[in-house]
Amino acid sequence: MALKSASSHPGAAAGRDDSDLRPTPQQRYIDDLRTTAELLLRDGASVGDLKLATAALMEMRVAFKTFAPYRQTRKVSTFGSARTREGDPVFKLAEEFARRMADCGYMIITGAGPGIMEACQRGAGRERSFGINIRLPSEQSANVVISGDPKLINFRYFFTRKLFFLKEADAVVLFPGGFGTHDEGFETLTLLQTGKTRPVPIIFLDRPRGTYWKTWQRYVEDHILRRGMIAAEDLALYKVTDNVDAAVDEIVTYYRVYHSSRFVRDRFVMRLSRRLPEPYVCALAQEFRDITPDGVIEQRAAFPVERNEPEIFDLPRLVMRFDRLHFGRLRQLIDRINTAPIA
Repeated sequence: MALKSASSHPGAAAGRDDSDLRPTPQQRYIDDLRTTAELLLRDGASVGDLKLATAALMEMRVAFKTFAPYRQTRKVSTFGSARTREGDPVFKLAEEFARRMADCGYMIITGAGPGIMEACQRGAGRERSFGINIRLPSEQSANVVISGDPKLINFRYFFTRKLFFLKEADAVVLFPGGFGTHDEGFETLTLLQTGKTRPVPIIFLDRPRGTYWKTWQRYVEDHILRRGMIAAEDLALYKVTDNVDAAVDEIVTYYRVYHSSRFVRDRFVMRLSRRLPEPYVCALAQEFRDITPDGVIEQRAAFPVERNEPEIFDLPRLVMRFDRLHFGRLRQLIDRINTAPIA
């Protein structure tokens, strides 16, 4: 079976050297998708395997389309028990937190079900909410706040649903919950610790004087940290609190100066909302030389390759060769950036 490739794009076959006919990055990736689909057929993939791959890709396409109009709006993914009742203090806490974040201009992403999910949806309001529902054998339906809204997405698979909880999130907040909440919390921490997702704040939020996450924190320190299964710096990846003000401030402060980041070849590039004083940059290079092999952090303009993100191309950058190992220290660096004086 002949397989198509990017070189088969119209214009290439005719031997043209016209830059206007070169495939766009989007067209090249579509060629790769076609090639992968044909390879699945050639490899003799079963009907069940093809069904799974097709359904997952279809779910992803719908989710991409749903989130696309809100790409420039920051969002918070929230997790917590579906069994929390309306009169529970944690329900009220979740509602208040979501309302406060919506007032700060953020949108809220929930699992679209009852309990904490509905509380967060109520707080943020329908217009500033996304629902990422999972179809279960028990036929879980969306809560009344987000039901019928264009921003409600129904997933068949947990793995595609999880992808969008983190892909679209600029922060993650967990309220007390069951297995699912702990699953999401530990997976997010794992992805942050290994650098498999972009750096974002993650907060474990309980009611005032609540002990749910404080007990969890003791377990992490006594049984995971003490036995050397994580490093002390990994504790910087998250915050445990029983105060809504502290949770809101943790997120808002995180984006006070730091804007976003990406790798450009071997360089870690942090976009900033404003330039930092050069002496402060030098001090950062000295303080965090343990995670930069050459001990250099420089302030500069964008790399040419970053032109594919024109809306943030003009932002100043901090650039370094990051060792890609100590992501807890990277979080500490971002915190220091956010306390920088005005240049």
